[in-house]
Amino acid sequence: MGDAATDLPDFETLYRQIQALPEGVTGEILDPGELRTMGRPGKGHRRVQRMLVEALRGFDATTGGAGWWIEVEAEVRFGARLLVPDLSGWRVERVTELPDENPLTIVPDWCCEVLSPGSTARIDRLKKLPRYLASGVGHVWLVDPSLRLVEVFAGSDGVPVRVAAGGDTEVLALPPFDGVFDLAPWWLPSTEG
Repeated sequence: MGDAATDLPDFETLYRQIQALPEGVTGEILDPGELRTMGRPGKGHRRVQRMLVEALRGFDATTGGAGWWIEVEAEVRFGARLLVPDLSGWRVERVTELPDENPLTIVPDWCCEVLSPGSTARIDRLKKLPRYLASGVGHVWLVDPSLRLVEVFAGSDGVPVRVAAGGDTEVLALPPFDGVFDLAPWWLPSTEG
């Protein structure tokens, strides 16, 4: 009988399974040997993600901005893990040109997860946040459309530390980006929940 650890499928096997998933289904490898799938997000999540892309346009070198390569739902390999942040960014000064590879193997400088109640919120907070920071991601945003809340985390001795937070109609700085963000347009109107 085989050892349980050696019986787990390797990254390449799981990645081939991810590539074969139907359109609209995202696959991740949060723990070595384990494939996790999820469907498409709800309206509040989609709105926040769209508004984040718009808010970051001035920083995104791909769209004429300066300082960052911003990607939406890019597959990023972290050793034996494959994570798909809702948004991720690489500083142009560190990564002069984002490679044409999939999955990306360069650790981002920033990742953002938009939380979906009941499906991704717990995993994003308890599994993905510490994994990003332990892998060298400098800042991680957790954006909760239900609570209308943005939290910014950095790592300190491997422990996530909240360095900024805000919500509703606040206008505030959100590291690692220079400038301020008006949060009001990010959220669905209260009547839409």
